[in-house]
Amino acid sequence: MAARSIVLVVLLAWSFPVAASERQTRFTFSRKAMGVQFTIVLYAPEKSQANTAAGAALDRITALDAICSDYSGTSELMKLCSRALPGRAESISEDLARILARSQHLARRTHGAFDVTVGPLTKLWRRARRRKVLPSARRLLQARRAVGHAHLQVDRDGRQLIFARAGMRLDLGGIAKGYAVDRAIEILARHGIRRAMVDGSGDIAVGDPPPGRSGWQVAVASLKNPDATPTRVLDLANTAVATSGDAYQSVTINGRRYSHILDPRTGLGLSVSSSVTVVAPDATTADGLASAISVMGPVAGIELAERTRGVQAMFVTRIDGRHRVRSTTGWSDRLPIRRP
Repeated sequence: MAARSIVLVVLLAWSFPVAASERQTRFTFSRKAMGVQFTIVLYAPEKSQANTAAGAALDRITALDAICSDYSGTSELMKLCSRALPGRAESISEDLARILARSQHLARRTHGAFDVTVGPLTKLWRRARRRKVLPSARRLLQARRAVGHAHLQVDRDGRQLIFARAGMRLDLGGIAKGYAVDRAIEILARHGIRRAMVDGSGDIAVGDPPPGRSGWQVAVASLKNPDATPTRVLDLANTAVATSGDAYQSVTINGRRYSHILDPRTGLGLSVSSSVTVVAPDATTADGLASAISVMGPVAGIELAERTRGVQAMFVTRIDGRHRVRSTTGWSDRLPIRRP
């Protein structure tokens, strides 16, 4: 699944009053991984503690990039896809087993709207976007034969994977960043840093709020004008939020607009401009659900969110210049939403 555009903005520029007794200083760290910029903002009493904790968290993200990347031929994922034969069990790392187990669970819940076996179609769609030429029906059919979550078996405890068909290829773009963000926030906590935020280009996990504040300020940008001042600001603590949208990434082919977000069921990008924001207990869930709900559409997607414990979601579509918003019943009632 394709990487997503950024329609969530953490309001880092705001200054927060800090009680003298807490002696907490804000530190910011960043590193590029998984094709995006990861940013860590944390509060710590000492610079040395902040450096050690953030360094360990960013190293964990880098290590996961070496596992999950579908751009690098040396990643664990791509080596696996290159050597795997139908019906033969392949050993995989604990992280990859955990990610794939979560992915398969979501694939079953969404009836394939979320599907990490979409790799062959992803490869075709990336080429189509570059050339601005739709894949031929023959190529789409050939790729779709190797796609389907039912053709993937994952043994999380045994750390093994089996492809049922030849030519299968995995794409973790719809869930890996969220997983990486979760692992990073865990590492910060192990180092005694609980007032922290980890942002993987719109996949965000937050811990305890900054000193003197009720939560971290996360702005939801407008689908109509993503560069304008955001009209919604979420006030979040000890939770996660992710977005899936095409505000910045789309392509027009034969007069029709297509999103960079791929529908596993058709092999083509979505043709309706949309933005989905999901708040969930962890970033892996938020990331995966944002991807899935985008494909499912506003009705089925929001119904899925309503059935998922601890999840709130908002789906915005733009059709013929008009915006329509559909959200879970608790989006406005349970989430602290402010005007900037």
